[in-house]
Amino acid sequence: MKDNFSKQSDNYARFRPPYPSDFFSYLNSLVEDKITAWDCGTGNGQVAFELAKTFKRVYATDISQSQIDHAFKAENIFYSVQPAERTHFEKNQFNLIVTAQAIHWFDFEKFYSEVLRTARENSIICVVGYGRVKISQKIDNIINDFYLNTIGLYWDSERRYIDENYLTIPFPFAEIQTPLFINKQTWNLEHLVGYLNTWSAVKHFIKDKGYNPIDTLQMELAKYWELNEIKSVSFPMLLRIGKIKY
Repeated sequence: MKDNFSKQSDNYARFRPPYPSDFFSYLNSLVEDKITAWDCGTGNGQVAFELAKTFKRVYATDISQSQIDHAFKAENIFYSVQPAERTHFEKNQFNLIVTAQAIHWFDFEKFYSEVLRTARENSIICVVGYGRVKISQKIDNIINDFYLNTIGLYWDSERRYIDENYLTIPFPFAEIQTPLFINKQTWNLEHLVGYLNTWSAVKHFIKDKGYNPIDTLQMELAKYWELNEIKSVSFPMLLRIGKIKY
């Protein structure tokens, strides 16, 4: 299995955008019994931390021990290093299963078999993520050119599922039509640069070329963004939610 995210794991907790509160309110409204939830591919644990506010127990898994070491903590979150496709969880255990910005890395068939094994009848599965950052037309054009032309060849093939808004992943569940959510943040340029440095393609580029292409990108962005200036930043959310029936 690919692990693109163990290095500099602390940066994921610092710079990756959190999901909006209205999304979690909506997700909670779909789950009647908030007993156990599984956050699969938890990364920095931000989703697990939010789920822990309403669920009795949250089990959060990732293949990266480093990510888990830097993840958000709560007394009712139980972290473990496990692959999505093969866990030690009991059968019919979870009321909710969430995978955030991670499912494109999984073996879909094996993961969904594990979902069906560990989920309770009429539980909810939520596949969520976010697309490319949007700030302003000029800044977006610079970032999009960087995304496609500078580091385009360095994206793993699985990235296409995000570019396709998760609409092309298999989803063998009773799908629920969901509202449209936009993930809005307020960032300075330093935060944006920190976020861009978490992109897996940037890491692949650095490994191949021996230098960080973000350095040049930052100079281009600085033409339209003062160092301490705060700007509104948004991410279109990708969302597939379904009910698990047997």
